[in-house]
Amino acid sequence: MSYSVGQVSGFAGITVRTLHHYDKAGLLSPSDRSPAGYRLYSDADLARLQQILFYRELGFPLDEIATILADPQANALDHLRARHRLLTDQIATLQRLVEVAEHAMEVQQTGVELTPEERFEVFGEVTFDLTYATQAHLKWQHHEGHQRSMARAAAHTKEDWAQIMAEGTDWRGRLLTAFDTGAPADGERAMDLAEEHRQHIGRWFTPCPTDMHGRIADDFAADPRAFALVVPPGEQRPGLAAYLRTAVHANAVRQAATAPPPPADRA
Repeated sequence: MSYSVGQVSGFAGITVRTLHHYDKAGLLSPSDRSPAGYRLYSDADLARLQQILFYRELGFPLDEIATILADPQANALDHLRARHRLLTDQIATLQRLVEVAEHAMEVQQTGVELTPEERFEVFGEVTFDLTYATQAHLKWQHHEGHQRSMARAAAHTKEDWAQIMAEGTDWRGRLLTAFDTGAPADGERAMDLAEEHRQHIGRWFTPCPTDMHGRIADDFAADPRAFALVVPPGEQRPGLAAYLRTAVHANAVRQAATAPPPPADRA
């Protein structure tokens, strides 16, 4: 069968202008002409066009496609291997660009306004999970405490973050020791660690009353991404997040019991 330029354009999803360009470049010339002089493509022409479009999809330039089609037995595999290497390199480059973009987004969501070099120097391999940071920001963006925390985080210097990380590392080591040695989650040792964590949040980010601290601890137990902000996955133990949650809630009860009574109203 023979097909007009318009029909082939519709079959292949390319423009008539593209078919004319392929003809002019000697890449795909129609096998026949109508009595009126119009181009007519055969089934064999359509098969060749399919090959051309396949190589174009892989990013081959037209002159290289012409070389492949001129001697497919000798050249196609070598050309495909070379294109595979090139595409693999491009994928790796794009993946690195994706990571850079994610890190840039991460900075905006977490409020950690440091250069990449400063971030690596301070945090090392510790990273924020972007999905959690984004969801938390969307969930709490209108909450006064969250807004205050983000503003203070944005104002911290590299030295501030280094101090925050050092305090966190020291606290985490003592939490792991308490857990590993079997200290009760509702005992004084664990509650003291919970209170220290609450004070750390208040000192560096936003005032953290015990009810707010309880919600944070609930997040730790429910979402591994949240708990990874205080204990990296490589240092976690089964049950540790629940242990900290129990300690935080037990500390809230202790704080309420030891709080001074409100001043009596004077008649």
